Amino acid sequence: MTPLKITTRDSPAGPVVQIIGELDYTTAPELRDLLATLTLEPGRLLVLDLARMEFCDSSGISALIAARNHAQTARTDIALAAVPAHTLRVLRVVGLDQVFRLHPDIES
Repeated sequence: MTPLKITTRDSPAGPVVQIIGELDYTTAPELRDLLATLTLEPGRLLVLDLARMEFCDSSGISALIAARNHAQTARTDIALAAVPAHTLRVLRVVGLDQVFRLHPDIES
């Protein structure tokens, strides 16, 4: 089991949150707590960089949805970047690929 590590940085478009490790039942609250501390500005973009996320269960998916809801409340757009294949499959099965903007990497 890889412990969760979350880093944040600012970009010209808005905040970038990098999720490293396992986003699951025990660690998803960490993401939710961090989201509550982010200052999101209308018209900007919140990017979740998932390139190094190793595992995501239903609690992790719920935390991603919470991130989207937080962004919408702030009138900020959200994008998921570099979604791992196993998580992308789940997003497609439940239709969340139609809800989130998905990008193949952080640069795009």
